[in-house]
Formats: sequence, C-alpha cells, structure tokens
Amino acid sequence: MDGLDAHGAAGAFALAGVLGYVFGSIPFGLILARMGGAGDLRAIGSGNIGATNVLRTGRKGLAAGTLLLDLAKGAAAVCLARALWPGSEGLAALGAVIGHCFPVWLQFRGGKGVATLMGVSMALAWPIGLVYAVVWLGMLYATRISSVGGMSAAVASPIAALVFGHPRYAAVLAPLALLVVWLHRANIARLLAGTEPRVGKGR
Repeated sequence: MDGLDAHGAAGAFALAGVLGYVFGSIPFGLILARMGGAGDLRAIGSGNIGATNVLRTGRKGLAAGTLLLDLAKGAAAVCLARALWPGSEGLAALGAVIGHCFPVWLQFRGGKGVATLMGVSMALAWPIGLVYAVVWLGMLYATRISSVGGMSAAVASPIAALVFGHPRYAAVLAPLALLVVWLHRANIARLLAGTEPRVGKGR
C-alpha cells in the first residue's frame, strides 16, 4: 500500500475488514424469504440463512437469488476494498465470510459461508473462483449432497491459490475453509451416520 505509513496501512486494513463484515452480514436469504412470503427462514429446516435452506421452502427462485446475492456481496466487498485500499482485499474477504457466518444483526447466527466464500474467491483471483465453482458443482452433481459440494470447494480454494501463485490469498482462504468445515460439523456427523439428506429429497 504505497504512500501509507504503518499507522495508515493498519487503519486501511482495519477498514477493509469492517467493510467486508458489513457487506457479508447482509442476510439476503432471510430478506428474500420474507419478501417472497416464505416466512422466517430461521424457523424452517436447519434454521440456516443460506440458499440451501431457502430451497427447503420450495421456492427455487428465492434460493437462486439468495445464492447469487450471497456470492455477490463477497465479491463486492473484495473489489471495493481493492479499489479503496490496494492490498487490503484479503482482509475484506475474511470480514465478508465471517460477517455472513456471524452477523451481528442476527445474534451472530448466520449461514455457513459457502456461497460468500465463492464470491470472495472469484474476486481475489478468477482462477481460484473457477476451481471453487467446478469443485462445488462437480461434487454436488456426483453426490447430490449440498454439504459435500460446499466443503470440498472450500478446501479446494486455498490449494488453488497456491497452485496459481497466490500464497497471500491462500493464507486468507485456508482459515476460511476451516471455518466452513467447522460450521458443517453437524453435516459431517450425519454423513458418517449415512443420514445426510440429498438435494431434492426431504430430511
């Protein structure tokens, strides 16, 4: 970050993290479900505010909208931080995913970060985002299990960052991948028990 002293750089990085958090914490799934007449998403299915739970309302259009908006908010946070404070985009990415998973407006009970992590991955470097999308869709198609696709893509993102020569982004994506996997711990337990639901089938 040329032209900034140490204090200025630290302040810019902090602002990027806050900007990312604010963007990420917008609960689009909750908003769209209410606007679409599906009720309070937190009282449906898993109680999650992400696209997979929106799909459980039977509103495929709302689920698609949630997916796209959750992805877009992560990408927007990274792009805006890069434009305002070059070099701070990694902190914005971190803030965006954390904001989605732990939004202050919802008592820190948010989503699992899969779509928002895809958005920040794409904005950090499009090859990373491409790998994320291919792994996510590929594993979802192969298993028909949403959690497997999401966790696989999250783990693939820091590996892709290293492969494509972005170790600085890998250092951000790795802890975010761990966060996504940790938030799926109940899904992992159901996978081990053979009771994890498949897309298109009831719980």
